[in-house]
Amino acid sequence: MLHWLVLFVLCFWHLVDVIGVEADEIETLSVMEGDSVTLLTGVSKIQEDDLIMWMSGNYCIAKLNISSQVISETHNIFRDRLKLDHQTGSLTITNIRSTDSGLYKAQMIGQQVSKKTFHVTVIAHLPVPVITSYCPQNPSPSGSSVSRCVLLCSVVNVGHVTLSWYKGNSLLSSISVSDLSISLSLPLEVEYQEKNSYSCVINNPITNQTTHLDISKLCQPCSEVHIYCCGFTEAVIRLVVSALVGVATVAVLVYDIRSARGRDKKQISYIL
Repeated sequence: MLHWLVLFVLCFWHLVDVIGVEADEIETLSVMEGDSVTLLTGVSKIQEDDLIMWMSGNYCIAKLNISSQVISETHNIFRDRLKLDHQTGSLTITNIRSTDSGLYKAQMIGQQVSKKTFHVTVIAHLPVPVITSYCPQNPSPSGSSVSRCVLLCSVVNVGHVTLSWYKGNSLLSSISVSDLSISLSLPLEVEYQEKNSYSCVINNPITNQTTHLDISKLCQPCSEVHIYCCGFTEAVIRLVVSALVGVATVAVLVYDIRSARGRDKKQISYIL
């Protein structure tokens, strides 16, 4: 009971006293979702009577006091994911989540009062870019064949990333987004017979994902004759089908009329 009372007094004393303490510079850290990050106090060894408190937002998520015992109070969102170094007071967050992004403060109370502040950014794993292709809808007026195809590199549910097209090691185009959970697409027009190496890359400050383009598989020549032929053939097929349906309808009507006349003749013969 006395132990908890001492900690209670120390916490409130610190909260009052720390108002006059100049804040340290904010240390920025980026970490991939699912990994671990360690927030260092910068202390080689804490003293016996020192108290270290770790804050996340308005919550005290962990405490360390060597003179009595180690105390770890965790908010529900950090349950079983925090580790305290008993020598330095450094805090490790394991299996970090995107919701863990934000400010963390280490408040150290001893002969002097000091604190360290960290800004942690949790970055989600990147999806692999998907490349699709299609022939231009409008044929090229300059030649008899459409020799170019349009490529589209796409990713979904991403944020704080850059999507880029590369020709070899040369950047051709790129698009960046700072929002969360958005879909991105970046077009590129190439000659179908090209032998150059193209790739689509998505990256964030930590990692990247790359998809290489196989032009021979994705880009096939689309001739104007093929386009017009297909349109003409489709029209002929529709015309033939319509004609067949019409003929079938007429045949059914003629059959019904003849059947009706046959039944009428039988009825007249029966009456006579």
